[in-house]
Amino acid sequence: MSTPSALSTTTYAPSAPQQSARPGTVLFVVVTAYLMVGVDSTVVNVALPDIQQDLGFSRTGLSWVLNSYSLAFGGLLLLGGRVGDIVGRRRTLTAGVLLFALSSLLGGLATESAWLLTARALQGVGAALIAPSTLALITTHFPEGPRRHQALSAYSSMAGIGASVGLVLGGMLTSWASWHWALLINVPIGAAVALALFRFVTETPRHTGRFDAAGALTGTVGTASLVHAFIRVSDQGWSDTQAQLAFGTAAAMLTGFVLIESRAGQPIMPLRLLADRNRAGGCTGVLLLPAGMFGAFYFLTLISQQALHYSPLRAGFAFLPMTLMMFTTVRLVPRLLARLGAKPVLLTGMTLVVVATGWLWRLRPGDGYATGLLGPLLLMGLGVGLSFMPLNATILAGVRRDEAGAASGLLQTLQWLGGTLGLSVLVTVFGTASRHATGTPAGILTEGSSRAFGVGCLIALAALLVSAFAITSPRAHGTAGPRAPGRSRTAA
Repeated sequence: MSTPSALSTTTYAPSAPQQSARPGTVLFVVVTAYLMVGVDSTVVNVALPDIQQDLGFSRTGLSWVLNSYSLAFGGLLLLGGRVGDIVGRRRTLTAGVLLFALSSLLGGLATESAWLLTARALQGVGAALIAPSTLALITTHFPEGPRRHQALSAYSSMAGIGASVGLVLGGMLTSWASWHWALLINVPIGAAVALALFRFVTETPRHTGRFDAAGALTGTVGTASLVHAFIRVSDQGWSDTQAQLAFGTAAAMLTGFVLIESRAGQPIMPLRLLADRNRAGGCTGVLLLPAGMFGAFYFLTLISQQALHYSPLRAGFAFLPMTLMMFTTVRLVPRLLARLGAKPVLLTGMTLVVVATGWLWRLRPGDGYATGLLGPLLLMGLGVGLSFMPLNATILAGVRRDEAGAASGLLQTLQWLGGTLGLSVLVTVFGTASRHATGTPAGILTEGSSRAFGVGCLIALAALLVSAFAITSPRAHGTAGPRAPGRSRTAA
């Protein structure tokens, strides 16, 4: 348990922005840092066959090129958010960007499997410092209301756009150069972002306090164990002993985490953040919604290359319609929020995601790109573009400035865990369906993927129902005044 210490004397006004002479430049630098994380989530995917051949990975071992990154990133997000609160968010973000760039250089120069896996894990550590700090900086530099909505629209688009761009960029670099450049491309971008952070972004106040060591340990081990358990299940099945031990460890650690956080003087994740009904509903939505989206990226990448026989480059470009739709949509969301409020926009977006995954559920062998994939991709881009910004705004509304990093870390942790755990569940469904399917390899792949899309549709439907009944505010709030430290305000 952490040792209680004096509270920070920093003002607790939730919406008071950190002053900056160049808010547009600040936003550009911050979202570019986050774009690196979004791109890296998929840039390696289309390069996996080349990596396997070059470094001699087994089929089972190859999955750890993705999983080593996922474990470090998902396990350390809460800690990364709290580090920013205490050390300073610009300082934390800069350190994360530099670590991300250096580990990308290490991975790009890898000549053996263990070398690459170590580099990917270090990338995950850097990403865990980057992701919550970017969102916290937006919260502290932009007041609640239209300005923050516009900033959040840019931020909210980066994960999906970055993932789509990563597929295209990975295909280009792998086809035209080698898989090494899928990692090395981060080095000059990271160096430029680190310099821009120092030049244009002001540091946030450092809040007096100590790290919640016990909470950090139990939270990190618990979330990492949960991710590891689902990774093992997707690869080995539910009867795997290591998976069962990991589930048990996760349950014990996360239970301990909740008990510690309820008593800690300065917790790594203040449980009062979840006391607000709207924020709790938004957190549930941001946990469930990415499962179907991440599954779509994974299975559609396999289908495009192994069933439609696309090259890595063509497979990457196949996702461009979704990217363009998402990018166009998020630019309109701030206006929709001002006119309609957060809840109607969110429910419309989630409904479209349900329809898109339900459409993919009907995918059959022999369906081409135009008849089977293009429509769902367009609906997915529209639905995701409408959904994530209202969720982010709902979760961050009314958060105290000294807890912005913790709230951002919570949001990012739930989003990443939702995507990772959801994908693991869908891969398990896919494996079970594939083992019982007959026909050509392409037909078996399509049949198993459609079953996984069906489960993804049910998960998206659950997110829609939770948001419909849990989130009560019909309209996003504008700028709010100061309030007492211990009180909660209704979220947007």
